[in-house]
Amino acid sequence: MKMLTLFTFFLLMLWGNTISSQTTNNSSTAVEEVQVETKKLKKAMDSKNEPAQADSYYNIGETFFNGGNFPKSEEYYTKAKKLYEKLNDKPNIEKATRRLAQSQEKQNKITPAISNYSMAAQMSYSEKSKAVNSNDVARLSSPTPELKAEAIQNNINLTKKENEQGDLAESYSQLADINLRQKDVSSAEENLNTAYQISKKEAPQQALAINQKLADLYVENKNFEKAIEAKKKVLKEDFVKENSQEKVNQIQELADIYIKKNDPKEAVDLLKNAYGIALDKGHTLEAQKSVKKLDSLYAISGNVDASVQLYRDFLGKLPNLVSKDRSLVDNKILEDTEQRISQLEKEKELKDELIRKKNLFNYGLIGALILLTGLIVFIFRTLKKVQIKNKKIALQSLRREMNPHFIFNSLNSVNHFIATNNELEANQYLTKFSKLMRGVMENSTEDFIPFQQELDLLQNYLALEKTRFADKFDYEIEVDESLNMQNLQVPGMLIQPFLENAVWHGLRYRADKGFLKLSFEKKESHLKILIEDNGIGIKESKRQKTQHQKTREGRGMKNTLERVQLLNDLYKKDIRCSVKDKENNSGVLVTIQINLS
Repeated sequence: MKMLTLFTFFLLMLWGNTISSQTTNNSSTAVEEVQVETKKLKKAMDSKNEPAQADSYYNIGETFFNGGNFPKSEEYYTKAKKLYEKLNDKPNIEKATRRLAQSQEKQNKITPAISNYSMAAQMSYSEKSKAVNSNDVARLSSPTPELKAEAIQNNINLTKKENEQGDLAESYSQLADINLRQKDVSSAEENLNTAYQISKKEAPQQALAINQKLADLYVENKNFEKAIEAKKKVLKEDFVKENSQEKVNQIQELADIYIKKNDPKEAVDLLKNAYGIALDKGHTLEAQKSVKKLDSLYAISGNVDASVQLYRDFLGKLPNLVSKDRSLVDNKILEDTEQRISQLEKEKELKDELIRKKNLFNYGLIGALILLTGLIVFIFRTLKKVQIKNKKIALQSLRREMNPHFIFNSLNSVNHFIATNNELEANQYLTKFSKLMRGVMENSTEDFIPFQQELDLLQNYLALEKTRFADKFDYEIEVDESLNMQNLQVPGMLIQPFLENAVWHGLRYRADKGFLKLSFEKKESHLKILIEDNGIGIKESKRQKTQHQKTREGRGMKNTLERVQLLNDLYKKDIRCSVKDKENNSGVLVTIQINLS
């Protein structure tokens, strides 16, 4: 008989492996739910929709929890909770955390369950939810049954108000456990019956578990009739009659009660009935379980022939039985689905890692570009500052530089006055010359000086030249009355080289006395300066130059043009200079325009 039993188990394993590779269109509701949620999970992962991913994990956890697979439900509730925490979705964090605690409690993981109930209480978005979770913490952590019962009763009162039947049934079942610890069997019986009546309408799986607790209570107290009555009652429920697999299980449970009651005849009849239903509906494991129980009863009674006949019948019908057994297919599908979920998670992790590395590279590249750009900007600004500083230094140097011819000729004039014993003229000339030099040096540190100061310097300069060439020219200075003499700022000694050119290269070569006119006029936002003389002109001046004069560089005008360029670069004054001969070689006209804005 032992060999026959082992042979039977071998065939079951063989057929189980065979049927696991088959597929069927009639998957159980739980498997279908997991498959549907897996498809949603893949779609959510592809679209990076983390709220939808969390919801799918939670719903898969619910399917396993309702099916009594608490380790799997804990796994998926944990995944959902982590995502909800990442999203800071407080209502769903509380929901997932509470369910996680319930899964852990069902597995007798009391310490982590207490921790999660406590976390759920902290995250609760309503006073009722906070109170329920806090009561569960008190229920699991209280040292005495009385305190535990008080916490459970508080939850019963809360869930009654909210009409939450599933939680209410669970609370009554928990209260029954406390009653049993207190040896209060009648209260435990009453609370379990209440829990059963509440749960059988909306939570059949919970109702079956509560019914089994009630039957175990009766058997433990040798009250077999009530235990039998409880099992017969559940067999009449629609959720059992319509589920052939569960019906077989409940008949087997009823047979076990009869065995404990020492009524093997009734037990054998029940197990034969269960065996027949299992064969008819294709429940291999349930049929094998009935065979084992019947074999044990036959062995006790010494009915070897009945046992042999039973095994022969079972082995003969086994191939057909396995071919009809959808639970094996469902289990394989569920296993494959979980592997698919695991594969999706690995693919997501790989994608996330690739994206992270890509982003890291991109951020590094962007950072390097920003650093390089900053360095370029810094270098550019530094060079700009150096250029500006160099221009200012050059401008300052040019401001301090006067035409050496002017200084040399001025000193010669003084020498001439002294040689001719004209001390008065020499003193007057030196006074004017020193005043001009002092004015030039005092203003040498400023790029722009008040117009009045510039006008004084130019008047002083023309007075010196007039003293030197008294018989060569007269001059006139004309100033627009609309000009603000003190607030208007102009470049210092910018006009002097043009006056010097007019005197030295134009007027002094005239046979008779010439005339020099300097005028300042305001034109809209510009200052217009005109220097007009009736000297020999530019062309004639160049023609009369000696070979030595032609080889010498005209430093005064070059200095002035450099200053104009630097002032325009630094201050955007848009200074424009124009020097041209007048018509009929009747002198030179210099036009200078300075932007006043």
